[in-house]
Amino acid sequence: MNYDDFQHIKFDHHPNGVLLATLNRPEVMNATNARLHWELTQVWGVINADKAVKVVVVTGAGDSAFSAGGDLGWIENIVGNPDAIEETKQEASDLVYNMLACDKPIISAINGVAVGAGLAVALLADISIIAEDAKFTDGHVRIGVAAGDHAAIVWPLLCGMAKAKYYLMTAEFIDGKEAERVGLVSFALPREQVLERALTIAAKLASGSQTAIRATKKSLNNWIRNAGPIFDASLSAEMLGFLGADAREGLAAVRDKRAPDFPSARLPE
Repeated sequence: MNYDDFQHIKFDHHPNGVLLATLNRPEVMNATNARLHWELTQVWGVINADKAVKVVVVTGAGDSAFSAGGDLGWIENIVGNPDAIEETKQEASDLVYNMLACDKPIISAINGVAVGAGLAVALLADISIIAEDAKFTDGHVRIGVAAGDHAAIVWPLLCGMAKAKYYLMTAEFIDGKEAERVGLVSFALPREQVLERALTIAAKLASGSQTAIRATKKSLNNWIRNAGPIFDASLSAEMLGFLGADAREGLAAVRDKRAPDFPSARLPE
């Protein structure tokens, strides 16, 4: 692939070696459809192979969202569909491991709500900068599946096991200030300063020793790689959940804008 092949990611090349990659579906708050989900697995290899790029900054188009989760129609196609589940599992795995394999520093400028695969990109970035009033959640349990697309591999490292368990099992939303306080992100700033700060940090990294910076990133990523078996297990559990009754009920509840009545939560008669 090359940059022109991407339909839902826009690229702006800066002369200092910084690449601004913008998730570009603003009409749906940059929600992930099947194409964008796949593109998020491929983009890291393209960037890694581009000798003109030293650092990449990822943000969302518009003023209100980094990425607002997965399109309901796309998720509906996954529930109960073994072939779609297998494809989604492979892509979810590729997204995480391809980000870890990218030697260039990745900075996320989280300019608004972040859910789903977009949240995976936001929090797996090497440096993350979020708007103080931006909110995010790992919402898997809201639709009746395990938190599997990135959280198990990195949340305990970022914020500790106690906070990770609480937020992942309750799917509560977290705002930028709280995310910075517990260590889920690097910095929380007023919304209008987020992208500027991300680009400033990117420029600093682009002017530094590329061999030293990349080797440091690669070494630190081994902490995350050590959790690979945990991630693989969580991803399998998530995909298994898409075959169950809870996922069907969870998705229906989201579509109907009501509280879910999960079959697994009902007391035996």
